[in-house]
Amino acid sequence: MNAAVLALCVFAIFALGYRFYAGFLARRVFALAEDEPVPSRELEDGVDFVPTRKDVLWGHHFTSIAGAAPIVGPAIAVIWGWLPALLWVTLGTVMMGAVHDFSALVISLRHRGHSIGEIAGRVISPRVRALFLLIISFLIWIVLAVFAFIIGTLFVSTPGAIFPINVQIGVAMGLGWLVYRRGVSILAPSLVAYALLLTSIFYGNAFAEAVPAVTKISVSGWVWILLIYSFVASVLPVWLLLQPRDYLNAHQLITGLALLSLGLVVLQPAIVAPAINANPEGAPPMIPFLFITIACGAISGFHGLVSSGTTSKQVGCMTDARPIGYGGMLGEGSLGLLAVLASTAGFASFADWSGHYASWGAASGLGAKLSAFVDGGARFIASLGIPFETGQTFIAVMVIAFAATSLDTGARIQRLVISELARTYGIRPLTNRFLAGAVGIAAALLLAVTQAGGKGGLALWPLFGTTNQLVAGVTLLVVSIWLQRNGRPIVYTLVPMLLVAGATIAAMLGEVASYWRNFDEQWLLATSGSVILLADLWVVGEGLRLLLGSDRPAPSPEPA
Repeated sequence: MNAAVLALCVFAIFALGYRFYAGFLARRVFALAEDEPVPSRELEDGVDFVPTRKDVLWGHHFTSIAGAAPIVGPAIAVIWGWLPALLWVTLGTVMMGAVHDFSALVISLRHRGHSIGEIAGRVISPRVRALFLLIISFLIWIVLAVFAFIIGTLFVSTPGAIFPINVQIGVAMGLGWLVYRRGVSILAPSLVAYALLLTSIFYGNAFAEAVPAVTKISVSGWVWILLIYSFVASVLPVWLLLQPRDYLNAHQLITGLALLSLGLVVLQPAIVAPAINANPEGAPPMIPFLFITIACGAISGFHGLVSSGTTSKQVGCMTDARPIGYGGMLGEGSLGLLAVLASTAGFASFADWSGHYASWGAASGLGAKLSAFVDGGARFIASLGIPFETGQTFIAVMVIAFAATSLDTGARIQRLVISELARTYGIRPLTNRFLAGAVGIAAALLLAVTQAGGKGGLALWPLFGTTNQLVAGVTLLVVSIWLQRNGRPIVYTLVPMLLVAGATIAAMLGEVASYWRNFDEQWLLATSGSVILLADLWVVGEGLRLLLGSDRPAPSPEPA
């Protein structure tokens, strides 16, 4: 099977989905109006609520959701064959993931920029609000610890990426100052800044050799540095670092997707992996675990947290929700697609692929996941005449930049969640953004340096996929109840909710049962997983009771 032909077919489906399905949702389901008030203008504060141009905010949203997960998930899910992974990325993105992200953004915009956890309390009950915020906080706790570890691991294995990443932070802050303090149009200086970033990639290895001290920093050392940096980034105004850095990352991702896609067209590689590999050694059942392994890249609860946590506070016009929410997820689906193809057509032969994916244990390690994408993608780019090693460095920088963006955004969302919980329970000091941010980062740092021999959140990583999808299911449930209450059609959010929630609860029941059977070694997973599963079942139970009509409150007008 020709990988380039498959890519063109999927891109065409994405375009049709945006043109027709997203347009239908915007008009008929959510009834978006250009003159509707938005939180960024009503509550503008210069820190979190900042009206932002559509193209700039698209860059922030896109790169915040496109962390390392849409790469590592598909790069392991192809162990079951390329066809199931490709179908889930394609149909999941268009019919579920993009609907989820778009609807979470819209419902937040119509609730004064509140997070989906806060909205759950208003739509279902205050008790659900506390439980859902607990699940969200747990998910972000894992994300912060694990993404810091992933970036630290890549810095140690690819020291040439250290210099470009730091250059990006510096030029992003300069770009933010020029745009928001000097009134300069963003496009021209952003292209100059991006050119500086690309140039710095070629000097990354030279910098590492000239400053050997940075190559001696351990993974644990980088985790400390990265999480402290994330605290600073989470309390800075969004216009100073988050927005401009993500706008640059959007340039980088578009460049990366273009190079990988063009390389596919030029190379015309054949997929060497089998279409279906139903029983790989040591792997869990493909159903339901395919839908858990590929979360980001098909549907992801973390995206709803970004939509309602940071993006909704920056949308300058209600109709911008369609290109940002639905369109941003199509961008991530494109990254997931290329990860599938790089992990199946980026190998020279079937023997090479089967050696890499000989068993679940061989394919599921962090290094195996990343190398399948980095090396396969570099092979595509090399067909354009770019040296293979340069392609590897470029892709590694791209992966780190996206993981760092998700890290920063996750830290900011955790700060907002802690503040929301503090307001609920009257803990006034934690409503301060500096203290709330410090508590969130301190918890992630404690997990990162005390568990799994210094590997931090990897101790809880097996719960990430299921918890992430549980959040996606509850988000769609909250949106469905809100739509029903306002006399809108709910089938377009309810069906995806039932599918993702059903698959995820089944998978988590199996996971938690296995953890309890090995309680001596997996006590942390057993207890944490049980708490999250019970909280989710409670939330879903109360939500479905409302949705089915028992104890349903009278319809209420949409909040301003």
